[in-house]
Amino acid sequence: MAWPLIRTTAKHRSPGSHLKPARLPFHPRRHPMYDETYDRLIAEHYDGTYDELRTPSGDAAFYARLAARTGGPALELGCGTGRVLLPIAATGVECVGLDASPAMLDVLRSKNPPANLTLHQSTFESFSLDRRFALITCPFRCFQHLATVEAQLSCLASVRAHLAPGGLFAFDVFDPDLARMAVSSEPETLDATFSDGEDQIQRFASVIRHNATQTQEVTFRYERRRNGTVIDSTDTSITMRWFYRFELEHLLTLAGFELEALYSDFNEREYDGSGEFVVVAS
Repeated sequence: MAWPLIRTTAKHRSPGSHLKPARLPFHPRRHPMYDETYDRLIAEHYDGTYDELRTPSGDAAFYARLAARTGGPALELGCGTGRVLLPIAATGVECVGLDASPAMLDVLRSKNPPANLTLHQSTFESFSLDRRFALITCPFRCFQHLATVEAQLSCLASVRAHLAPGGLFAFDVFDPDLARMAVSSEPETLDATFSDGEDQIQRFASVIRHNATQTQEVTFRYERRRNGTVIDSTDTSITMRWFYRFELEHLLTLAGFELEALYSDFNEREYDGSGEFVVVAS
């Protein structure tokens, strides 16, 4: 398969020559990427929500193809409940999953993962595993939870330090629609419905944008309905940073990466300014 589509001209730096990953203690309840309510709610409803919303995109199959190509070992940042990672581990590739959420990892462990999958609770803004990987992935827009350039570069430095020679780093973020980003807020709308036993779960989402910081606060409201009656309703919010194409390319170059491929979707369609940013770097 021919991977290179769009390449930078920056020279490939040796790992750690430009930025060294900070090794800071992880205190989840003080960390900006961690919120207890978000943690519990998202873990509880994650599979039901994203089996409907994300599986049709083909992202899990894309990352599995990369893992097969590189042969492993593979590290996933923000592995969650294992939606993307478990299918890779099932092929026999040695896998490591990293996530800040204890509740997410508990759900993953409840699925009886294979022995070739190891899990670690940690933020991916800065991490140290004392080993290298042929493939490091950060699926489903997890990189967008890093709201500052400092945090983004810290993460990229950690990734560089953990890549084996010739290894690949792959991730995806949404490609911002300029007209949509110009709208400061979006009212609450229903965006997912799924069953949980005898109950129906509905998720509603609303958005507030801050163009000065290129961030948006997304508030999710989960309603549990039984026989048509709401018996529980809980809100939680996340903050996401959006990127523009050349900002993202510059960030990667600054961190010492070379862009190998940029796609608009998980079927490896050459980037055309629509859909997603699906990035493969080395």
